[in-house]
Amino acid sequence: MAYDRRLMVSVSGVRGRVGEGLSPEVVARFAAGFGAWAIGRRAAGASRAVVVGRDSRVSGPLFHRVVVSALESVGADVIDVGLTTTPTCQLAVEHHHAAGGLMISASHNPIEWNALKMIGPSGLFLSAEEGAEMRAGIEAGTAYATWDALGTTRADPDAARRHIDAVLALPYLDVAAIRARRFRVALDATRGAGSVVMPMLLDALGCEVTAIHMEPDGRFPHPPEPVAENLGDLEALVRRTGADVGFAVDPDVDRLALVGDDGRAVGEDYTLALAARLVLRHKPGPVVTNLSTSRVVEDQAAAAGVSCLRAPVGEVNVAIAMRDAGAVIGGEGNGGVILPELHLGRDAPVGAALLLQLLLEERRPLSAVVADHPRYVIVKDKLDRPDAPLDTVYQALRGAFPDAAPDTQDGLRLAWPDRWVHVRPSGTEPIVRVIAEAPTEADARGLVQQSRVPLDALAV
Repeated sequence: MAYDRRLMVSVSGVRGRVGEGLSPEVVARFAAGFGAWAIGRRAAGASRAVVVGRDSRVSGPLFHRVVVSALESVGADVIDVGLTTTPTCQLAVEHHHAAGGLMISASHNPIEWNALKMIGPSGLFLSAEEGAEMRAGIEAGTAYATWDALGTTRADPDAARRHIDAVLALPYLDVAAIRARRFRVALDATRGAGSVVMPMLLDALGCEVTAIHMEPDGRFPHPPEPVAENLGDLEALVRRTGADVGFAVDPDVDRLALVGDDGRAVGEDYTLALAARLVLRHKPGPVVTNLSTSRVVEDQAAAAGVSCLRAPVGEVNVAIAMRDAGAVIGGEGNGGVILPELHLGRDAPVGAALLLQLLLEERRPLSAVVADHPRYVIVKDKLDRPDAPLDTVYQALRGAFPDAAPDTQDGLRLAWPDRWVHVRPSGTEPIVRVIAEAPTEADARGLVQQSRVPLDALAV
């Protein structure tokens, strides 16, 4: 089947701009195909349930109704968790032993985007093999149920509470001590699903919270990706309230960014590094992160005397690598923390709880803790994805940097002892990303500019 070129069809879902590629018809086709695939591969007598959740995007309620109807039409029994976070939806799949789950969210993408994130029965996003198998079923034609085999829908109003209770039960947390500390927390929920779950967590941990952008209507007050340049409102809030820490989440709450007590954004890569600092103190073991994550995570692993393994970009790739390596913590440098004691998925509430425990144990401000870590500068660039294959670009870059250690798991990453550059096609937008890290901004920008030369030539 030839998909609309405006759609981003990946191993674990489909996303696009609403009304420009992503239509109710497209959503219905993919939701029905996923539902038929999920219930068709379950063991005999196993659940026919598919969990459905959505974030706060303006198009969410519309697509939610489409998804529920499409799933019922193929005989799936829908468990509706409503407005929720991606990790909450993943945990609900596990809790209900469901055949799968659909999360309606475009994560950090701008307001005009939406997506279906497809979750397997393990609570992980679909692997490459599972995604290919599911799409093959759609292309072959989805079989719809007869009148007497249609699915049903029931609500699950307790999913968020179960999620928070599971976080509070983690072995790394001293909940009573955190509550006694009465941390002052500034929160930016970006008018996303974080306005529902983050206050529940912070209240349970006894925090004094001052929050902004809490209306869960999807009308993002700033670009929703929780990167430093989008955290000006939160930085100002931390300074105004004298908060110990500022937390920012993306619309579906699988990413967490930090603002220090000094009112300055820490950088989303440090979320995982700081969480690893806490976990490795209590339980040494391998750490896994993706190829585009800062060296600061490797440095944290080295300080604890453990290995740091790299996986291709994408939550499911990191999760599978963590499972295979027996990792004690992992995630992505975009603020995504994965803790296997809870589930193999990025989880902002987990990251926030671990950060508060770290501050409790360190007994000093976050800015001082961050100052312990080596500082690198990451420069991120992007350009429209050319129609031609990128193989010639990778070949040219390897020739231009013969002294670098290459990694071809996901595009091309070239690494030196104190710097690296990663060139890869995005799986969520029609762009090519060029990301470089070095001890200085000038060095990082130089790597980006050198790496763009063959890309710019290909685009001409």
